[in-house]
Amino acid sequence: MAKKQYWLMKSEPDVYGIEDLERDGQEPWDGIRNYQARNFLRDSMKVGDKALFYHSNAKPPGVVGIMEVVSEPETDELAFDPKSNYHDPKSDPENPRWVQRQMGFVEKFPRMVSLQDIKEDPELEEMLVIRRGQRLSIQPVDKVHFDYICKLARKK
Repeated sequence: MAKKQYWLMKSEPDVYGIEDLERDGQEPWDGIRNYQARNFLRDSMKVGDKALFYHSNAKPPGVVGIMEVVSEPETDELAFDPKSNYHDPKSDPENPRWVQRQMGFVEKFPRMVSLQDIKEDPELEEMLVIRRGQRLSIQPVDKVHFDYICKLARKK
């Protein structure tokens, strides 16, 4: 069996936040229109992988919970919908360019681990999310960083 991997996945809370995933239980992670992020979603992720749910474009931004990959890659149908913000007229239904995965709710943290907390913690200095120019909405996370963020977020 493949080794479990860990991810950080960003969503704007006013578009789809951790509360929405908690309510829905499971949701397609769609609308990814960056090739590197798409490749992680399509090629690298495995069912059972865990992801930190990160509220981006928020005040403050930060990690708010955990979700789990619960499906194999699926075609992102939004690419074919001209009314969607994620429409891609060059994507071919016979050979789709964009994929999504179903993500399942695992946990909402009692407290957010903000981007500022991550930047100020020497234990987390290697995380991609704080690297200059790193704007990917899906990025790998080392298990040690994943576990450490979970510990911080669950601290009373």
